[in-house]
This record gives sequence, C-alpha cells and structure tokens, in this order.
Amino acid sequence: MSGDMNAMLEPGMLVQNPNAPDWGTGQVQSNINGRITVNFREAGKVVMDGSKVILVPIYQA
Repeated sequence: MSGDMNAMLEPGMLVQNPNAPDWGTGQVQSNINGRITVNFREAGKVVMDGSKVILVPIYQA
C-alpha cells in the first residue's frame, strides 16, 4: 500500500525523491497506473514504479 501516497501526484506538481536527494526537484510529467514519469533538474526524465518509491511533494509558498 506504499504507493497510495503517489496516487495524488498530478502533472505539473513538483516533487523530490527522498532516496535520491541529489536529483534535485522534479516536475511530474505523468502518473499512469502507478508508473510515474518525473523530469528532475539533475537526473533528467525518470520513470519510476510508484509502488517502490514514495515521492515527496514540494509546495511553493
């Protein structure tokens, strides 16, 4: 059930991967059937299995 937190991620949202902080902040490109594509500042476009990693939303003030 760890992937449930990722279900609310939508394209355009900013996120960070706590397992890879050096990737920097990324922007969600898509979230389809638990496969999340994020374009990270330092790592480029990464497709992740949402059941294996919890992405942390970044809320801009």
